[in-house]
Amino acid sequence: MPNERLREALNRARQTQNDLAEVVGVDPKTVERWVRQNRVPHRRIAERAARALHEDVQDLWPALRSPRRARAFHPELVALYPRRADAPANLWWDLFTAATRNLDVLVYAAVFLHEQHPELNALLADKAAHGCQVRIAIGDPDSANVAARGAEEKYGYGIESRCRLAVMHYTPLASVEGCQVRTHGTTLYNSVYRVDDQMLVNAHLWGMNAYGAPLWHLRRVPDAQPSMFDTYLASFDEVWATATTMQEG
Repeated sequence: MPNERLREALNRARQTQNDLAEVVGVDPKTVERWVRQNRVPHRRIAERAARALHEDVQDLWPALRSPRRARAFHPELVALYPRRADAPANLWWDLFTAATRNLDVLVYAAVFLHEQHPELNALLADKAAHGCQVRIAIGDPDSANVAARGAEEKYGYGIESRCRLAVMHYTPLASVEGCQVRTHGTTLYNSVYRVDDQMLVNAHLWGMNAYGAPLWHLRRVPDAQPSMFDTYLASFDEVWATATTMQEG
C-alpha cells in the first residue's frame, strides 16, 4: 500500500522523489520505497525528510508517532491556536492562494478577510477562472439567528451590520462564473474555511467574539477514523443546502 501522505507532500512541495533523495542524502530508490511500499525510514532520516517538505514527520509516517501522542492528538490536527487572533496573519491568504479544487467559506461576516486582504475578491475570481470551485456562505443580516448571536456575544447590532458589510464585499462575486455566494440563517456553531484538503475551523463560544475563540487547522488524512475534516465538511454542505443564492446588485 503506497504512502499517499508522502506522495501528496511531495506534490505540495513541488519536489520529485529524486529531489528529496538528494536533500536527505539517500538513494532515490530508497525514497521510491518510502512512497510505493510505505517503508518507514529511521526517525533521524524521516525528520530530515519532513523538514525538507515542511511537514510533520508523524503526519508522513504515523508509525513514528509515540503512543502518548497518538492518544492525545488526532492525525488530522495540524495546529491549534487558543484564539483566532493568535494565528499567523497570513494563514488564510496562504491557504487561499494554494487552492486548486475547492475553496469554501462558511461564516456570519468574517470581514477581517477583506480588511486584511483587499485583493481577496480578485484572488477568488482568479481561482474560479482556473477551475477551482468557490463557495461562500455568509450570514443573512435579517436572520433571527444572526441577531441572537449579536446578543450572545454582547455585540448588539454590530454583528448584523458586519453581515451587511460582508454582503457588500461579496456581492461583486455573485456574477463571477465559478463563484457561488449565498446567505444563510442557521445557527453558526463554527466558522469554516476549507481549501482543498486543508481546513480552518473557528469555534464559537457564548459571550465571546470569534477572534477570541479557538481555531483548529486540519488537514484531511485518508485513513483517519473518524475524520474531523469530513465531519466539518458535511456540516458545511448541510448549511449550504439551506442557503439562498445572492444576486448581484
